[in-house]
Amino acid sequence: MYGVHRPWRGWDIRLNGAAAVQALYEPGDRHRTGGAGTRQAGSVNWAMFTARRRLGDGRFGIRTMLSGEPWTIPGCGSLSFLTVGEVCEDDSIHDRQQPHDFFMELAVDYDHPLRGTWRWQLYAGLAGEPALGPPGYPHRPSAMGNPMGPITHHWLDATHVTFGVLTVAVHNQRWKAEASAFNGREADNSRINLDLGSFDSISGRLSYLPTERLALQVSAARLREVSTDFPFPLQDPAVRITASVAYHVPLRSDGIWATTVAYGANNARQRVPGTVLDATTSGGLLESSVTLANRHTIFGRGEVAGIPGHHLHAFDYSASILTVGKVQVGYVRHFRPTKGVLPGIGGSFAVSIVPPALADRYSGRTAPSFAVFVSLQAARHQM
Repeated sequence: MYGVHRPWRGWDIRLNGAAAVQALYEPGDRHRTGGAGTRQAGSVNWAMFTARRRLGDGRFGIRTMLSGEPWTIPGCGSLSFLTVGEVCEDDSIHDRQQPHDFFMELAVDYDHPLRGTWRWQLYAGLAGEPALGPPGYPHRPSAMGNPMGPITHHWLDATHVTFGVLTVAVHNQRWKAEASAFNGREADNSRINLDLGSFDSISGRLSYLPTERLALQVSAARLREVSTDFPFPLQDPAVRITASVAYHVPLRSDGIWATTVAYGANNARQRVPGTVLDATTSGGLLESSVTLANRHTIFGRGEVAGIPGHHLHAFDYSASILTVGKVQVGYVRHFRPTKGVLPGIGGSFAVSIVPPALADRYSGRTAPSFAVFVSLQAARHQM
């Protein structure tokens, strides 16, 4: 486990979090900079507080997750070629990973015995995560040490911050079945408020743990809004399906190897200038992270996605689905933990691969990007 774990007056308290101060450079970003490339400094970060205690025959929990990114990420997000989604300054974001909202989770849960080894669970939040997709990338062990979000985020785990959600579930040690009703609209320009709305979307997820090291999930949803496409906000509802496999194995007593393979698809009618695009787009991800001796983390990620041209502001190809890819590798050197916090310094290199139609926008069909960062994350502990 990662984080600080303490008992307090009958409560089980857990604190977790991560922060990275990063410097990013994309030499191929020339269509906005006149050939100079783009540089950016900022910080991606989040902190999580969980408190649980016995209540009757069950267990009651309070969950809060906050991020300072509305203040620590400049402009419309962190530099990230081929990343799309949400809005900023009354336009859709592209080639940027949007900042997280200040409120990432404000939720409660209750878990109670049902019959035999089975239990039922209720989860409700003003901000939280519905039963859809694999765990969000900030929490995946396979993304450990990597401060960059995936370009397939809006096919896999973009709903990990949803403003208004109610989930019911039944589970035992191997199986879990969940159903959610939630507000399916993307976040708006303001990153410091709660974008509450009606429960206009539904989802379901089935998870299975064949062994304690392997986790499988399939999920599906009917979403009121698959992405925010300003200035075309009145989109039809969309259908999203996802499937993922996550594997982890300890490496001696102070290391871990974790890998995730995930696939997601969105089917939606989108109104673009001059036509209606009725298409299924999809994205696939393979990511892995190896931590050795609690000192060295090597991480990597490979992705392929089909992105509508207007999402990338390639308006000459608004009605086209453009196949793109991205490969990233990185390394973090961790130092001695202090008071439950693990400091480190690292860097990453990525190559974005685009079709000929986008070559002029990215100074060729392969666009490199670089990052160096100083990180703080919760240290590991045994339970």
